[in-house]
Amino acid sequence: MKKTAFLLLLGTFFGFSATAQTKIEFREFTLENGLHVIMHQDNSTPIVSNTVFYHVGSKNENPDKTGYAHFFEHLMFEGSENIDRGQFALIVQSSGGTLNAGTSTDFTFYYEILPSNQLELALYLESERMLHGKIDQIGVDTQREVIKQEMKEVLEDQPYMSFRKEIPIRLFPNHPYKNPVIGSAEHLNQATLEDFKDFYNTFYVPNNATLVIAGDLDYEATEYLVRKYFAEIPRGSHDIPRPNIEIERLKSEVMDIVYDNIQLPAIFQGYQIPKIGHPDTYAIDLLGTYLLSGKSSLMYKELVDGSQKAVQAAAFPFDQEDGGMFIILAIANMGVDIDELNTSIDEILASVQENGIDPKEFEKLLNIKETQLVNNLGSVANISLDLAQAHVFYGSAESINSKLERYRNVKPEDIQRVAKEYLNRDSRVVLKYLPKSSQSTE
Repeated sequence: MKKTAFLLLLGTFFGFSATAQTKIEFREFTLENGLHVIMHQDNSTPIVSNTVFYHVGSKNENPDKTGYAHFFEHLMFEGSENIDRGQFALIVQSSGGTLNAGTSTDFTFYYEILPSNQLELALYLESERMLHGKIDQIGVDTQREVIKQEMKEVLEDQPYMSFRKEIPIRLFPNHPYKNPVIGSAEHLNQATLEDFKDFYNTFYVPNNATLVIAGDLDYEATEYLVRKYFAEIPRGSHDIPRPNIEIERLKSEVMDIVYDNIQLPAIFQGYQIPKIGHPDTYAIDLLGTYLLSGKSSLMYKELVDGSQKAVQAAAFPFDQEDGGMFIILAIANMGVDIDELNTSIDEILASVQENGIDPKEFEKLLNIKETQLVNNLGSVANISLDLAQAHVFYGSAESINSKLERYRNVKPEDIQRVAKEYLNRDSRVVLKYLPKSSQSTE
């Protein structure tokens, strides 16, 4: 039921659809306890999305106690002082709704999508999660085993997926981003009940949260309900740890081999890119779309359709609060030398760095991005998450309405410039994924 960190990494967030919009109107206020509240009215469909966005992810963890943020994504479904164990999801589903949660390096969020006449229920449930979360030994022991099994499935059993651990540990050697979001089994085994209670009391507090309600709502009635269920929750009394570490740029290429449960070798390249909100992130995102977004993209045409050196390829940026990463991957076709595939990827990148992008291709990119942004605003769940991120990471929820303009301000020469500046061979990580069966012969 839980949303994995990889889905977040790929930017996927699902919800019921509403009418697509180009401008998001909203109202916002802040309670005395520090909870920031954003409300967006869309009466086109009788549904409402209720999202609580906590500004805590894996980067906020003690380096000797990793995995707590992701652990709480699971633990917070155990129930509360007033909601019996295991009943949280059943209550929502029996009321005609759906719910989920997700964890990243920078945040954790929970949401319910319900018929709009059940908004009060959603607010009650999330206020219970914030004030009376069930942190007891039974829940901790249960979820510890669930997560250890998830670690095995995600990082060991799924082919190639260990790149989520292997690239960051090499790309961010001096920053908490090097630790996997899912955490360490050793750290979870060592964690005590008091450790988890302390984490909850530090981060799951109103002054570290943003509440977004979007959909078929009345502004005044919704504000009344928010105050009814959240105003009396006390402000957190702990200082909220936030790392103040400048990410060091790699001084040389880091190349390594990872032996995995796979049949076809693969190449993974990782590059450091600027933090969320940096002006270059929009050009970098368009660069990712240009390199690989569908079968008509540059890398797909060159590597999969053209030379047939790869059976699959992908390129995408992953924005993070302190500094992101740009991932390029390609799975080699049968009999293709992995070093040859890596060279082919580098040649494609070099062509963009040297020649830039054709103006017609650039217009096509902008059209693709505009379609993506408009479609994204066709879901109240997406709108909720976007509003929360805009408030927390961009300093204002209003920035959601200038996103398209920021993409339109990108020029063709910016694509070439960011390709040169950030996709640099001298400061990247390259992982060669090889079958475990070949390990003894290397």
